[in-house]
Amino acid sequence: MNRPPVIAIYTSRGDAEAFLAYPYLYNRTGEWIGWVTPNRDVYSVLGVYVGELTKEPRILRRESVASLKPPKTPPPPPPPLAIPATVPLAPLMSELLPGTIDVLAEEPHRLHPLDVEGTEIE
Repeated sequence: MNRPPVIAIYTSRGDAEAFLAYPYLYNRTGEWIGWVTPNRDVYSVLGVYVGELTKEPRILRRESVASLKPPKTPPPPPPPLAIPATVPLAPLMSELLPGTIDVLAEEPHRLHPLDVEGTEIE
């Protein structure tokens, strides 16, 4: 079975903090932390809306949007991912608009693996 290509997801500082093997998102240790819908919405493993996957690629969220998106039923958990040993340098990132949050840089707790207890989700 062919696995989808693994794409590094960056912070605005240029750090690769997540990886996408569509539709699943993984952290730097290969644990499942969320998924991406066909329209690029990002949800946590609990089905809570987190933000949008941009083309750069980053996960950004408007401060006023998070509470407007209803939760979704998560897909079945995928197997762990073997993270690439090297990743490409981050592309040039556009400036964040006022009221926009870089989720991986500012709110990484929103994307956590299933086995993390006591993580606050808002």
